[in-house]
Amino acid sequence: MNSHRALVLTVSTSAAAGGATDASGPILVAGIAELGFDVAGPEVVADGRPVSAALRAAVGAGYDLVITTGGTGLTPDDLTPEQTRQVIERELPGIAETLRARGISAGVATAMLSRGVAGIAGRCLIINVAGSPGAAKDAVGVLGEVLGHAVDQIHGGGHPTAKRDGD
Repeated sequence: MNSHRALVLTVSTSAAAGGATDASGPILVAGIAELGFDVAGPEVVADGRPVSAALRAAVGAGYDLVITTGGTGLTPDDLTPEQTRQVIERELPGIAETLRARGISAGVATAMLSRGVAGIAGRCLIINVAGSPGAAKDAVGVLGEVLGHAVDQIHGGGHPTAKRDGD
């Protein structure tokens, strides 16, 4: 892996105010670092408009990858997908669909309620992950197979030749 830079953003109004502990952000930081990224964070931001401001700042700072955790559910304050859509230019629905599918296949029926999105803003890949330790662990497992390739492509890299059984 090239030395790609990543940022983990934890979206939680209560954690931003000091009233809750961030359990999923550190899991994402450790997992993404193990994949070879130079990872900053987790930075904690409140739900709502602070999310899009933090995403825009990360894109402006030249991060290759930003992963958010939290704010993807159904409560009135869960606005991470809406804030992310204000920043991304192209959506990557397969990433969000696969993250939900992994949770469902692991027996977590509520994974289907996550409204997380993924997409590209400039040369930065942004991915929303549900705000639980389990979702963070699942995300690292799912994303590990594609993050390097996705970031390389966003930066203009080609498609490596994939080998399949029987090739």
